[in-house]
Amino acid sequence: MTSAPVPEHPSPVVPEHPTPVPELVEGSFATRRHPAPVPELVEGPFPTIDPFGAKPVPGGVDVVSIPATVGTLTAFHAAPARGTTPRGTVLIVPGFTGSKEDFTDFLPRLSAAGWDAWAYSQRGQADSVGPVGLEHYRLEDFAADAVEVAQLVGGGAPVHLLGHSFGGVVARAAAIASPSSFRSLTMFCSGPSGWEGRHQDTIDTLEASGSIGLWYRDNPHTLGVPDSGLSADEAFVRLRAERTSSDNLRSAAVILRDDRDTTELLHATGLPVHVVHGEHDDAWPIPWQHYMALRLEARYSVIAGAAHSPQLEAPALAAEALDAFWASVPLAPAAP
Repeated sequence: MTSAPVPEHPSPVVPEHPTPVPELVEGSFATRRHPAPVPELVEGPFPTIDPFGAKPVPGGVDVVSIPATVGTLTAFHAAPARGTTPRGTVLIVPGFTGSKEDFTDFLPRLSAAGWDAWAYSQRGQADSVGPVGLEHYRLEDFAADAVEVAQLVGGGAPVHLLGHSFGGVVARAAAIASPSSFRSLTMFCSGPSGWEGRHQDTIDTLEASGSIGLWYRDNPHTLGVPDSGLSADEAFVRLRAERTSSDNLRSAAVILRDDRDTTELLHATGLPVHVVHGEHDDAWPIPWQHYMALRLEARYSVIAGAAHSPQLEAPALAAEALDAFWASVPLAPAAP
């Protein structure tokens, strides 16, 4: 099928899509199934390390270190639950200001369904290695990490790649750079391109006061408040802001602004693609994500009741949608 021309994305105000978009048929994800508690899981091959911060890690999830070229990247690993049939490996790339901890409670849902589930903190995020200098945080650097981690956790076999938000931009670049490393790509609340002026206030804040300054800009009520005076989630995310590289965030914000549309290059890889977002997602215009799915001839799922983080806002529905897609992917990707 020949893809339609890509409409221009006006800026700096994010518009509605300039042309009508035909209706796509979504999967039916009305049944809210909550998996049973996860039994003992099989241990992975990487050294276990202490968790980052005080956020509890659920049973069956290991915290491990991955020896990447850039240095040690930290990851969560939830192996297929005993008694399930292993169905393949899933690798999750977290988004802007995020880390592997954004998927702490989500991985057991995937492992309970038989998936070998991984989420790693990207270079400069939380307790992963954070090289100093903007030159270490180009899109190709982030993408190279994703390819390398996929090869390590998959034992050389292709894996299902999921990128959340900025992680989707990274995952898209990784899939284009090395399609043979992946069985599929899921763009999880992530769009086709940036636009002029995006995140300029964030870039200005980061240049003036760094990662923790961005936290206090958005959470001024926490300034001077000890951890004991914050909720557990607030204390954790503030710690993550303190530990996350300002170079990581400055570069990522610029990438999100300047990201060019590479949908046609992704389509040319022949990889199966799943475009997923919450019904209230506002990080990229929903019509842009919808149209991207059409151009990719991709599966398209809207998660009811969710916004930009369906794994937190509607985890059962998100897990069901992902499971159905991955189960539909053949063992070998289609030839381009």
